Parts: sequence; C-alpha cells; structure tokens
Amino acid sequence: MGRLRFIFALWTAKCARRALRILKRNATNFPGLVALKLCPDFMAHVGKPKMIIVVTGSNGKTTVSNLLNDVLTDKGHRVLNNQLGSNVASGIATSLITGCGIFGKTKYEMAVLEVDERSSKRIYPYVKPDYLIITNLFRDSPMRNAHPQYIASFIEGTVPKTTKLILNSDDLISSGICPDNPRAYFGLDKMKTDVTACINLINDVQICPVCCGELVYDYRRYHHIGKARCAGCGFQSPESDYFATDIDTETMSMTVSDRGGAQSYRLLSDSIFNIYNMVTVIAALRELGLSHEEIKQGLGKTKIMETRYNAQKAGDVTVVMQMSKDKNALAGSRAFDYISGLPGRKEIILMMNCIHDQQHWSENVTWLYDCDFEFLNKENITRIVATGPRAKDYRLRLLIAGVPEEKIRCTLDEMDAPTLLEYNSGESVCLFYGTDALDLVYRVQGKIKALAQEAKA
Repeated sequence: MGRLRFIFALWTAKCARRALRILKRNATNFPGLVALKLCPDFMAHVGKPKMIIVVTGSNGKTTVSNLLNDVLTDKGHRVLNNQLGSNVASGIATSLITGCGIFGKTKYEMAVLEVDERSSKRIYPYVKPDYLIITNLFRDSPMRNAHPQYIASFIEGTVPKTTKLILNSDDLISSGICPDNPRAYFGLDKMKTDVTACINLINDVQICPVCCGELVYDYRRYHHIGKARCAGCGFQSPESDYFATDIDTETMSMTVSDRGGAQSYRLLSDSIFNIYNMVTVIAALRELGLSHEEIKQGLGKTKIMETRYNAQKAGDVTVVMQMSKDKNALAGSRAFDYISGLPGRKEIILMMNCIHDQQHWSENVTWLYDCDFEFLNKENITRIVATGPRAKDYRLRLLIAGVPEEKIRCTLDEMDAPTLLEYNSGESVCLFYGTDALDLVYRVQGKIKALAQEAKA
C-alpha cells in the first residue's frame, strides 16, 4: 500500500508540474506540496543521488549553493539542485520529483540543495546529506527565527551522525554544532578593516559557551564573526582547515591554504560576506576532491548572482542594485555597511517591503531597531528615499539613526521614488530591495535608468 501511495503521489505531482509548465509557471514548490500531502513520507521513497551536499545557514546559502552547482556542472557532473525553487520541504520534494523518472528512480549522480534552517526536521530524516555546509548562524526575522541558538537546535537534532560538516571557524554559534560529527573548518585571516569591539547593534556571542566567562576577541569582522577566546577556561575559536590569507580588495585577490598547499584566487566580489561565501565554496570543493587549480578555473567562469548585487552605468551615474533581506536586521546591516563604504557620493532608495507578505505579515517592526541604519548616516550619502508600505517606519528609523531630516524623502508608491532623486553627475544611485517582488524592483530600476539618461541630456 505504501508503494502504491508513493507512485500515486509521484504521478500526480509530475502531472501538476507538467500543467504548471504549460501555463509558463515555474513549478518550483507546488508539485512537492502535492506529493507531501498525498504521501507524507514521500521523500523517504523517492530516488536520491548517491552524493548529497546540503547548504544551510542564515546568510549566503543561495550564493554558495549556486556557485557549487556552477563549478561542479562545469567539471562534468550531473547535478540536481533547487537553484530556482523553494528551500523548504516542498521545494526539496519538487527538486527530487524533477530529478526522477516515472517510477521514482533518480537521474542524477549528485545533488546540491539549499535548505532552510527551520526545515531541517522535515528534510534530514529522509534526505541524508553526505556533506552539510553551514555558512553562519545569525538572528533572522524576529517573527520567524527567534535566536540563532534556537535555530542551531533545529539543525543539531536532525543531522545524521555520518554527515561531514563544513563549518565557519569564525562563527562561534555554527562552529559548535554536532561536536561528534566529522568536520572541516574554513576561515579568514585578520584583515586591516577588522576591529576588536563590536560596533553593531546585534552581538549574540558575548560570553564563553563553556564557562560563561567573558569572551575576548582578538579580531572581529562584524557582529560575532571573528577570532575569540576565553581568558578563564581557555576555550577559543577552532583552527581553520581552509584558511584565506593576503586578502586584498584592491587587487581583488586572496590566497587559500590547506593541508595540500596554497593557491591564489581572484575575488568574485570585494564584500566581506561574499569573500566568506567564496572560501566556503573552495573548502567544500576541496573536500569533494577537486584540486585548487580545478576550483580556480571553475570559479573563474562564475559570478555572484545579479539578483543579489549588480552595478550598471546609466547617464552620468552608476545604478547599484543591492539585495537586503526583508525583516532581517543583520542582512540589512551588512548591506548598509558595504554600500556606505563604497567610494564616492550616493543617493539611496529603501524598498525592502515584503510586498507579497502584506496580507499575512506581522506588524512587528522591531527588526528595524536591531538593524544598523546608523551606517547610512554618512556625509557621502546625500539623499535617502524611503518607499513602499514601510516608508514611514524607515523614515522614523533614519531620524533615530541621526540622518538629517533634509536628506530624507518619503513616498508610499515605489514607482514615484526615482523622481525624488537628483542624479548628480559622477554619483551612484543605490537601490536596496527585498527577496520578493523582483518584477517591481526591475521596473523601479528601469525608471531610475531612464531618468538618469534624461538628467544627462
């Protein structure tokens, strides 16, 4: 009966997928939802690739999984992924449905799957990763992910004992997960931009996890990311198996060392969080047996997804697109810090508004007060336009951050926002946007570019 139920669920889901494709829909989540509804243990029966690599974590998992998929595909591997789909249970089920035949046998040798941290309990009992990559663990939206230690417990309680973990040695939360599992660590050497005291509002690791003594940071990147030690009991950040040194964002280069030697790499981005993403990918590919030369060659053909960040010239200004997750204080802080630190004067539009969540979303706006809007209180930022359903909330938060009122403009209509900019020659226009409503984002970008061209004329 179990087998018949599985086959019925599989065929129904495949029909649903085919129908959605005919209607020119992505079909990245619904088929899996159908399968799990008809057969709750569907993922236990469906065929899975022999090698399963899972990427999870608060930030960077999409970039890391996409880069891994690109390099492995370039090296001739047939890789199943959820690159265009959901990272929860129904999305993983959809990917497995896509990758199997009509009787459930997989057509792929390898899978690279991005998995939402909270979905661990629904996925790992059935889809058992050979490698689990955890990029980092931070606070996420307060209505969803609470505290990072809480999220760590979701992962820790479900990971198979045989899974090898690839962990960030500079993150004291994720680096301590599943201490009995085999593991490898990656990390970054001290950089000239590092500090010792936390300059961010969020600082989730202040005491030793062993003796509760005060932690001392030898250096810190941001928030709790860095090298720490306890003066009381001797606890300290783990040593890195894959260690990035000589990181130079001017020459766009770094060196990654491991037990097999060292290799210089060209950076794909000058942002620290994307440097971490790149080192994560290198560590994972080395664990999979690729040589440094093969990895360097493969990464040379890739780039960071343009839906995350891109810059284009329009008229006499540079139009910068920077994703900043909605309702995610830490993602906002990292994006604000990076953009504000870029050279030159700039105007900014804030439209991280979760437009597709408006019918259901919480009125909880506490995340705004965990997010470092203070990074936007810089002389080189000449104007900020707050727009969309949260425009007035953004305006208030900017005023609390000390941004002069005369720099702030406010409109509820996103398509009006570009008209409130000045487009001064040689400056940048930076658009911060969330993880949904990309169609609206690109319409706003299009209007910015058109107005920039008019300003030049």
